[in-house]
Amino acid sequence: MDRHPIARRGGELINLVSTVDYHTAGEPFRIVVAGLPPVPGDTVAERRSIAIGAGGRATAPRPSALDDVRRLLTREPRGHAGMYGGFVVPPDDDEAHLGVLFWHKDGYSTACGHGTMALGAWAVDTGLVAAPDDGTALVRIDVPSGRVGATVHRSGGRTTAVTFRNVPTRVLARGVELATPRGTVRVDLADSGAVYASLPAAALGLSVVPDRIAELTAAGREVRTALAGHRALAGHRDGVYGVILYDELPDTPSGPHQRNVTVFADGQIDRSPCGSGTSARLALLAAEGAIDPGRTLRHDSVIGTVFTGRVRAPRADGTVTEVTGTAHRTGEHRFVLDPEDALGPGFLL
Repeated sequence: MDRHPIARRGGELINLVSTVDYHTAGEPFRIVVAGLPPVPGDTVAERRSIAIGAGGRATAPRPSALDDVRRLLTREPRGHAGMYGGFVVPPDDDEAHLGVLFWHKDGYSTACGHGTMALGAWAVDTGLVAAPDDGTALVRIDVPSGRVGATVHRSGGRTTAVTFRNVPTRVLARGVELATPRGTVRVDLADSGAVYASLPAAALGLSVVPDRIAELTAAGREVRTALAGHRALAGHRDGVYGVILYDELPDTPSGPHQRNVTVFADGQIDRSPCGSGTSARLALLAAEGAIDPGRTLRHDSVIGTVFTGRVRAPRADGTVTEVTGTAHRTGEHRFVLDPEDALGPGFLL
């Protein structure tokens, strides 16, 4: 049983944190709005390093009061192994509306496109950022990988979609040969705020369908393990964050069409088409001439939800991408810890 530092107070319930929950194309995003301990640091990137702790890793943070909150919210019965969320923190400067530390069951990530979309919707829905009833509003968010934008689309006073503009994506390597338990494969690497490895699911004898999730998860973990310490990742301290397994589908009139599943962190499955992973796919498609600024990628998830993605004019520091999807509120929560609860902060299966 994981320890929890909060002292027992007689038989009273101990109020911990309040959250607002969204899902973006099926992937959860839990926004902590109250109850956090102080998060020191001068920038979002520095706060993430402090949250991980000296000697810790992105997927194995050091124990702390802040990380106790992450663990509480990602463990059953309050969460689950696929839970994702963010701690809202101050931005790096006054040009952004907010900052965020992204987290999941294993630790802290540097980028999260679906979370950025959810935060954009939340910022407008709560009035943190003013928006018209009909039109768009830009929410500027500082994340550990840099400053990103969420353009919130509105119609009739409702949020109808969110477009995530990512930091520039750099292609790191193409056709990296790897020996895996399923045979030798070739993968492409791109840094879209976090490093993603891409390969066709068919190269592993798989297809991206729900009834093969267990095999897809295992394959993604095997590819990530095989890439550990690879020279193409020099300078990327966290290594590969996600492995994108994709199926090629017939083009739409607007451009390429793919279905993917992203296996991230220590074997988590993204239910959405993966926002920053879509950025990685867009940059790789642009590098091979399969998409240009006039065309659109339709990117399906393993559960059938859809993001659409576009590339902007290329820049010296990488490919600027925009990814559009939907984000919907699913609930508001005030989480408590019962001192008599034998399960305490919870468990993972």
